Amino acid sequence: MSTLKLTRDNFETTLEKNDIVILDFWASWCGPCRAFAPTFEAASQKHGDIAFGKINTEEEQELAAAFQVRSIPMIMVFRDQIPVFAQAGALPGPALEDLITQVRALDMADVRKKYDEMMRQA
Repeated sequence: MSTLKLTRDNFETTLEKNDIVILDFWASWCGPCRAFAPTFEAASQKHGDIAFGKINTEEEQELAAAFQVRSIPMIMVFRDQIPVFAQAGALPGPALEDLITQVRALDMADVRKKYDEMMRQA
């Protein structure tokens, strides 16, 4: 699957329809974002069962603000609609592959339990 352009109009639907969603918050003026783009695209081609979404922070300021994006590129991962990872900075290919392996291995029953507890306390 190639990368998807995510907007506020298709963001929720993308999360609902995919078990794993990896987001790349970026901007056209950002050198590290442009350098990371081929790595992100290659991973999207390799992992067809994962949705890889690109969010242009200039065009989608509301989404960027909702996720408190302060530095780009910013990588965020959702599994079963739960945010499980967020980090500013481009990842090298091997690190992105390792992240994908770790996300696939998550015990989602445990993650969901901890997430629900955290949300109750918020």
